[in-house]
Amino acid sequence: MSSPGRSSTLRDAVGLGAAVGFYGIAFGAAADAAGLDVWQAMTLSALMFSGASQFALVGVLGAGGSAPAAIGSALLLGTRNTVYGVRLAPLLAPRSALGRAGAAHWVIDETTAMAVAAPDRELGRLAFWATGATIYLGWNAMTLVGALGASGLGGPAAAALNAVVPAAFLALLWPRLTARGSAEPAAQRRVALGGAVVALALTPFVPVGVQVIAAVVAVALAGRPRTAERAA
Repeated sequence: MSSPGRSSTLRDAVGLGAAVGFYGIAFGAAADAAGLDVWQAMTLSALMFSGASQFALVGVLGAGGSAPAAIGSALLLGTRNTVYGVRLAPLLAPRSALGRAGAAHWVIDETTAMAVAAPDRELGRLAFWATGATIYLGWNAMTLVGALGASGLGGPAAAALNAVVPAAFLALLWPRLTARGSAEPAAQRRVALGGAVVALALTPFVPVGVQVIAAVVAVALAGRPRTAERAA
């Protein structure tokens, strides 16, 4: 592995990790707005470590949804990490039980993207672990900052935190829906719009959180390979 290649990989991994980890502030604030204690927010970031799932969980709870609905939404959004894990297993090939557990815990959108984009297997492993470590440390540290900062607010400032969940979620999602250079982003936008329509249509008729689960199921069904593609 060349030194320039290693340096470039580390630079990109740490840069991406620092940027994504900073959003932990928004999660900490959103968790506080949803009624979670600081230790509960920290536990979610340490053990769940999946931004979309965490925001979905506190979003449902903050809107008055039930715990089963919140957990169901988080689990459904986290299922994509299983697919990522299948893709990354041959690349990472951890030998110890501890290594497998650590790798599984850090399989998220960003670590997967960095690993599969690397030019060779060794750099892919480096990209995965460097990105995962940077995001994990940053996300947990910023969760604490966000939760402690939000808990010290009061009145209108605390009420304004209700906007944190959708704003932060959109900030994380938007780059994936606006990337240029392939036809995939256009399909992603159509699927995302369809999921939003499903959620909005069900909102007046179902308990809080159920519309999120239904939207995720609808998006998952929309993403299935077509019969002709499977036969090819």
